[in-house]
Amino acid sequence: MAEAQNLPAGSTTAGSIAVAAESTVATRMSAPPSFDVADFPVPHGREEEWRFTPLERLRGLHDGTAIATGDGVRVEVEAPEGVTVETVGRDDARLGKAGTPVDRIAAQAYSAFEKASVVTVPKETVLTEPIRISVHGEGGTAFGHQVVELGAFAEAVVVIDHTGDAVLAANVDYLLGDGARLTVVSIQDWDEKAVHVAQHNALVGRDASFKSVVVTFGGDVVRLHPRVKYAATGGEAELFGLYFTDKGQHQEHRLLVDHNTPHCKSNVAYKGALQGDEAHAVWIGDVLIQAAAEGTDTYEMNRNLVLTDGARVDSVPNLEIETGEIAGAGHASATGRFDDEQLFYLMARGIPEAEARRLVVRGFFAELVQQIGLPDVEERLIAKIEAELEASV
Repeated sequence: MAEAQNLPAGSTTAGSIAVAAESTVATRMSAPPSFDVADFPVPHGREEEWRFTPLERLRGLHDGTAIATGDGVRVEVEAPEGVTVETVGRDDARLGKAGTPVDRIAAQAYSAFEKASVVTVPKETVLTEPIRISVHGEGGTAFGHQVVELGAFAEAVVVIDHTGDAVLAANVDYLLGDGARLTVVSIQDWDEKAVHVAQHNALVGRDASFKSVVVTFGGDVVRLHPRVKYAATGGEAELFGLYFTDKGQHQEHRLLVDHNTPHCKSNVAYKGALQGDEAHAVWIGDVLIQAAAEGTDTYEMNRNLVLTDGARVDSVPNLEIETGEIAGAGHASATGRFDDEQLFYLMARGIPEAEARRLVVRGFFAELVQQIGLPDVEERLIAKIEAELEASV
């Protein structure tokens, strides 16, 4: 693993336009992607990609002082018959194939993990039961790497469930063969002191379909970076997310859809609710339509519901278009207070205030929860939302 470099604050590459050789970007305001941690300066909080993140609460993940311990996380995989589950070394060719680290923590995670878990669904296999991956924190620090690969025309649903207490930096790769269909539900239900920073990379094959549902509740600091690029034409990506940010929590979701191939589609929809003093949610949505990506159809949306005073939201949608030959492109962002008129309407019909608040918030999240398609997971998340609301009464 490369040594950390403590560079002065003025040495950042922020402000330059940088594109990696593999035709992918981190953002237009950051260093080129790299597997080498030494290629990224230590962030100081003034860089564009770090200005919202509380670096002092990352427990050393950003500056190289975090050291892996034996009691970091325990990973368990439950897979239907026909699915291959492997533990592989760093030399496996599938590792990093879906995408390159785009910031220092992702590079640190790639440099520091020892073994990776690879889950493979063979071509033309259609699973009727989900693959369930449990990542349970046991109080220590860990660096991880997970790969989910679908062969051509395979179909699968994967649930990745994060629980317990840990400091975790990880990369997660999704490789979709031609015509494959993958739905991934990533749940962050950590204990209150956990720190979780991860980059999710999806490489979507010809006419393949990728759906991601990111759900974030727990943890002290959670910073996720979902990214999508296309290996061939006809690919589709749907990125959904919901988060409930409570008192003192920092939850940050930074997305990039890199339309690098003609005639592909993407749809992004994230919703969040916040309550309590110093609850802070950050959503950055980047969509890049490169010059070669004619016929692209894309839209991104973020909605935030502020339930109490003292909470803060930063929502920044970005859309960069390098060709005029597209089917459609748009973005939207809105943040608002709890609607007192909706509350009054329900209370005027005999519904108690606490129940009325639960109904409004449940309705706010309902369309995204329904995207999961697994009744047991949907019921668990609805119960979690209502428990969060009950705690604030």
